[in-house]
Amino acid sequence: MKISKWFIPVLFALLLVENCFAQEAGVVSTKKIAVTFDDLPFNRARSASNEEMKMHVEKLIAKIKSEKIPATAFMNEDKLEVNGQRDSVRVNILKLWLNAGVELGNHTYSHKSANKIPVEDYEQEILKGERTIKELLAEKGKKLRYFRHPFLQTGLSIEYKTQIEKFLSEHGYIIAPVTFDNAEWAYSAAYDNAIKSKNDSLISAVGSQYIDYMKLKIRYFENQTQKLFGRQINQIFLIHSNRINSDYFDKLCEMIRGENYEFISIEEALKDEAYKSPDTFTENNGISWLHRWAITQGKEKDFFGVDPRVPENILKIAGLDSE
Repeated sequence: MKISKWFIPVLFALLLVENCFAQEAGVVSTKKIAVTFDDLPFNRARSASNEEMKMHVEKLIAKIKSEKIPATAFMNEDKLEVNGQRDSVRVNILKLWLNAGVELGNHTYSHKSANKIPVEDYEQEILKGERTIKELLAEKGKKLRYFRHPFLQTGLSIEYKTQIEKFLSEHGYIIAPVTFDNAEWAYSAAYDNAIKSKNDSLISAVGSQYIDYMKLKIRYFENQTQKLFGRQINQIFLIHSNRINSDYFDKLCEMIRGENYEFISIEEALKDEAYKSPDTFTENNGISWLHRWAITQGKEKDFFGVDPRVPENILKIAGLDSE
């Protein structure tokens, strides 16, 4: 058989290209992220009807299932109440999350900040916040494991912070930190207002900018992670049970996967040694644990770089003065 004079060079070129792709694939490591939702069963429970709440929650949960996300979600007990009484319809809406395989956690009874109430009152917020979740989990033979601080605020003194950590440990809780923090709440408010205006182009613009903003925040915190640990850790991402996510969660997942992330459970995320880092942060704001650890280590201001901000047009649509 006569071999064309072009065969060997072409074959060599093809093998070289294949080898380059293989090497490139070999050096690309998949990053890992756990997705968590706050303010169940629905963020705007006080202003939404049960019908609206059920519709948006069903839509969001369908996307969580479709995207195969091992999510954890944190509930406020008072959002199950109507006129101070537990509402069976709202409890059934909460069950939708549990039946979808989402792990439920305690986010206190009424979302009060640890920075604003006495420690004894905060402990009661924790206990009152677990009543319904414990009942629902017990029905499925499961136990309540995770707690998340409202506003990511953990107390204004080491004594307060330590007492709450001891209280949580004694009651079987694992604190759920957040590394990928963000101002999604501003986009949520803007999105709700855009819907009220019945302006389709504005609704689409807010949703699109939301995804763009989240990409910037992820890249920012990746950079912070690399500077702090010299590697990428298992990240924990905070968003809420709200309307913008019921519409855009699939697009959010697509963007995150495009950033080379694999979705994992919060249990797996917390196995990373990074979460054993000391945290002595007690200032009056709620921030990413990446920044808590950095401040505890004494990092100077220039370490934090330029954190992406919510643009003025979104703040204006949301009816907010500043982020």
